Amino acid sequence: MKKLRCAIYTRKSSEDGLEQEFNSLDAQREACAAYITSQKHEGWVLLPEHYDDGGLSGGSLERPALQKLLNDIADGRVDQIIVYKIDRLTRSLADFSRIVDTLDAAEASFVSVTQSFNTATSMGRLTLNMLLSFAQFEREVTAERIRDKIAASKRRGLWMGGNVPLGYVANGRTLKINDNEALTVRTLYALYEQHGTVRAVKAVADQRGLRSRQRSTADGKRTGGGAFDRGHIHHILTNPIYAGRIRHKALVHEGQHDAIIDPDLWDRLQQVMQDGAAKSRARKTAKQPSLLCGKLFDETGDRLTPSHSKTKAGVRLRYYVSHRLIKKSGEAKRDGWRLPAQELERKIAHLLRLRVSDMSFIGTMIPNRSAEEIRAHHKALQTLSADGDTKQVLDLVVRIDLSPGELSITIDRVQFAALIKVDPDEIDPELQSITAPFQLRKRGVETRLVLSDSPGGLDEVLIQNIAKAHLWFEQIKAGRTLSEIAKAEGTTNGRLYQVVGLAFLAPDIIRDVLDGKQPLGLTSDWCVRHTLPSNWQDQRALIATLEALPADTRIAQNPTSDFGVYRGLFTKRGQSAVSGDTRNPRK
Repeated sequence: MKKLRCAIYTRKSSEDGLEQEFNSLDAQREACAAYITSQKHEGWVLLPEHYDDGGLSGGSLERPALQKLLNDIADGRVDQIIVYKIDRLTRSLADFSRIVDTLDAAEASFVSVTQSFNTATSMGRLTLNMLLSFAQFEREVTAERIRDKIAASKRRGLWMGGNVPLGYVANGRTLKINDNEALTVRTLYALYEQHGTVRAVKAVADQRGLRSRQRSTADGKRTGGGAFDRGHIHHILTNPIYAGRIRHKALVHEGQHDAIIDPDLWDRLQQVMQDGAAKSRARKTAKQPSLLCGKLFDETGDRLTPSHSKTKAGVRLRYYVSHRLIKKSGEAKRDGWRLPAQELERKIAHLLRLRVSDMSFIGTMIPNRSAEEIRAHHKALQTLSADGDTKQVLDLVVRIDLSPGELSITIDRVQFAALIKVDPDEIDPELQSITAPFQLRKRGVETRLVLSDSPGGLDEVLIQNIAKAHLWFEQIKAGRTLSEIAKAEGTTNGRLYQVVGLAFLAPDIIRDVLDGKQPLGLTSDWCVRHTLPSNWQDQRALIATLEALPADTRIAQNPTSDFGVYRGLFTKRGQSAVSGDTRNPRK
């Protein structure tokens, strides 16, 4: 008689009761073990391994025990799966189809103790499909009922959970004022009413030592308890809960809790903030709207205003420029920011896509979520990185603050919550800001912003000059003079003499340039103003130092006096002279 190795799989959707000595998983396993014993005459043998998923939904296959079971089936260690009910295995018709394909490929099967069917027959599969369709329908209807219940409760002004806002403590289905924290909230509103900017409020709040609430997550991690950042202050100033109201998605309802801030004052401050925000200046006919208009601010609190110029060919170039440079353009010694708009928008969007595509980002933004919920939210965010729509990504940004060496992005909690279909109050306001270091690369009057988490991009000018250097050096070795090459190329002898040195860069340095992975300071301007060593090892050591130098000072450094390295390269007629040094790449 052929022996059938049977593995029992158990699952429970919630974690309630799992701490009990005999829980639902134990009950399922006991029933399945008894059924296997009754089939002992058929050669059924119970395997000792336990495949138990506690606290995990059946709407996804991303379950540790189930994945281990499917791997064991694929490896030929299991012949049959035994479950208490089919919905313990999955509630999704699509997932069930994938499981059946895995079983068929391994010539395995499964049995439900309380439901009799055989997956080897077409009628059995039809029965299973019908059962699973109803299981999936029940799951979706339950989710709809929960959402409708939350919406109805919020319309009545009830508190439905999430992160309890600063100034309140949870009291059943409503909120109770915490007097000590409420004083902090009132102080922040009073400071904004007095100063009129979030930046000024933060500066005074830091001076007074105001601190956010310290929170503890389910895994014991502590957050908060530090100084308020601008994103958190902005959230407090715009949260209608402090006016005694409850927000549900785009709607705001009167709440049953007491207000910390007078509703009239709150409404007035919202109008002040809206009036102070820059309105979009992009015309309806504009082909390239400024997607970050009104959202960029520098270290002085000055807003960066969209501007543009045109080349001789009529090409329109967009920029974000510090407002003071436009307002007082005639004054001397005015410093400020002037950043290329399209590149800045692209790299900010890329940085956001990188962050939201990290599954740990969801777990940080929305604490105390199950693994199943985090995966569902992460899947919803994949549309941002899949379709490449820069506008959709930048709509998540409410504010960007620039300062030397650092960039801070404040995420719009309402937009972000709508994207992943959660309530905005569930998002931790202290974690809605993303900071990233950056450096500046200057070429002429243009300043490029290079984010640490975004690709630096190819330096086309440097690549072209390296190609020219190799071409010209080959012509020199063939016997042409500098003057002949310069005349044919429409350049000068001096320029050719500067550029041709790029032909002796180490191969790995050239490869990094072609891949866009070179240090920020390695530009054509830097190369022609500095004499590179002939030894490749020395080149690598010198170029490695560019990573540690501020980008705006790299070009300004004085070149070393090692110009003699290339002096022997040409005769007076510009012909090649070959060195005998085996370390020299010219050989």
